[in-house]
Amino acid sequence: MAGRVGYAPGVYDLFHVGHLNVLRRASELCDELVAGVVSDEMALLAKGARPVVPLDERLEIVAGVRYVDRAVAEVVPAKVDTWQDVRFDVIFKGDDWRGTPKGDLLEAQMATVGVEVVYFPYTRHTSSTLLRQALARLEQLSAPPV
Repeated sequence: MAGRVGYAPGVYDLFHVGHLNVLRRASELCDELVAGVVSDEMALLAKGARPVVPLDERLEIVAGVRYVDRAVAEVVPAKVDTWQDVRFDVIFKGDDWRGTPKGDLLEAQMATVGVEVVYFPYTRHTSSTLLRQALARLEQLSAPPV
């Protein structure tokens, strides 16, 4: 596909409406949308926890979303290294990155290869972290007494 290539990285664990919204909005701003599904190892490195859903299943889910033209496994920590393989023109991130050290680093790295960084509003009421916490609470409540 010719034109502007967008890249939307994420763990996409416990897929929810926030993920769908990012992919929908990102697809509106590019001609081809590549979703980078963060590997289990990279998620552990970045978030301190492994995803609940394994990488191969998350890749299949994200690839099945109609807004996504291609889903790839993201297996390196630096987005500029991923750019070497994917060659995107714009990268999409949640605005929870804006103005933070990791966001500033991303912007600086992407500027070196001419990639625009576009931020979308972070879905605060629904996130994989909140879903994971709710599941943990349910697990504690249903655990047999000791």
